[in-house]
Amino acid sequence: MIYRINPDVCIGCGICVEECIQETITLEDDVAAIDEDNCIGCACCMDACPVDAIEEI
Repeated sequence: MIYRINPDVCIGCGICVEECIQETITLEDDVAAIDEDNCIGCACCMDACPVDAIEEI
């Protein structure tokens, strides 16, 4: 599974960046972004997001 950030929901807290074991999430203009090519689908980011801004695609 691959995940993406819903930019309309993301609050830019950075928790997902800290929790990503692949270090594939960055903050860009205060919104998280996932490098889908490096995402392994572990869902650590999804579990950590306090506003449910991460969606499975």
